[in-house]
Amino acid sequence: MILETERLILRPWRESDAEALYKYASNPDVGPIAGWPPHQSVKESSDVIQNVLCGKECYAICMKADDVPIGCIELRLKGHTDMTERDDECELGYWLGRPFWGRGIMPEAAAELIRHGFEDAGMTKIWCGYYEGNEKSKRVQEKLGFCYQWTTEGVDVPQMHEKRTGHVSSMTKQEWMMRAAGQCCI
Repeated sequence: MILETERLILRPWRESDAEALYKYASNPDVGPIAGWPPHQSVKESSDVIQNVLCGKECYAICMKADDVPIGCIELRLKGHTDMTERDDECELGYWLGRPFWGRGIMPEAAAELIRHGFEDAGMTKIWCGYYEGNEKSKRVQEKLGFCYQWTTEGVDVPQMHEKRTGHVSSMTKQEWMMRAAGQCCI
């Protein structure tokens, strides 16, 4: 499936995207804050495309102008998230290449994927989290209307071989619909 916004195309990852993925995923400012180490080679990025970025609802974020991936966004479904065991709930995860920070790209991409999740995929709740210190991710969630749920200390971050403080937020379909209609939600 391909999703579009005013500036973006959200599409499945392709093996030919390995160099573009490596370009942004090798930056130490990108992965570690989200819980994964920087990519060390184009081969590693190719392996990640084949084995990690292959979920049913995983998309490369591309600018419409060139269709080259600059980030990733995914609705992690039951069995691929520890935030829910329900079929009608999922977790939103995302990252964006450093040169594209601060341009409103992630809120734009996430708003479309949230719409898709609620309208097309039948979700009733979408969960989202971030690690302490990831203020950009926190801000994206606030802009989108996610409501804070809880904080957990000592969360295992296996790819980084450390423990962190994690913050969890969620949005229900009803909250999303009220926000889309311009109404306040509690």
